[in-house]
Amino acid sequence: HAKPRRNMPRGPKKHLKRLNAPHSWMLGKMDGVWAPRPSTGPHKLRESFPLVLILRNRLKYALTMTEVTSICMRQLVKVDGRVRTDPTFPAGFMDVVSIEESGDHFRLLFDTKGRFILHRIEPKEQGYKLCRVTRVARTNKGIPYLATHDGRTIRY
Repeated sequence: HAKPRRNMPRGPKKHLKRLNAPHSWMLGKMDGVWAPRPSTGPHKLRESFPLVLILRNRLKYALTMTEVTSICMRQLVKVDGRVRTDPTFPAGFMDVVSIEESGDHFRLLFDTKGRFILHRIEPKEQGYKLCRVTRVARTNKGIPYLATHDGRTIRY
């Protein structure tokens, strides 16, 4: 029979070292060993920005990961209008991050060097979002649909 495999990884990776984190996050090289690994979600790891980095490193609403977790668990943070309680939820390009209690609304964009920036927007502007179409196809019954870069499927 087949030989047992000994050196294969079991399951998905759960850690991310700071030096392997995407450059667009702008993390310091000497600020520790680990970086928050984004959960699986609508955006890919290299194209996403975890909520903990938005709340802690950019907006300075918290000092530690524990404080970010308590903010998220109080259901104060919305991404694209939906409450997100996961502090490592992957927010991505063109996502709207809203903090209801402070009345702040931000759209995640890239600057000219490819780094994530939080662009403050008006509340009426959070109702729309530009999406890149990644796939156009038909269902088994012939209904056309399209898939977008942020995991949405739109039938038309």
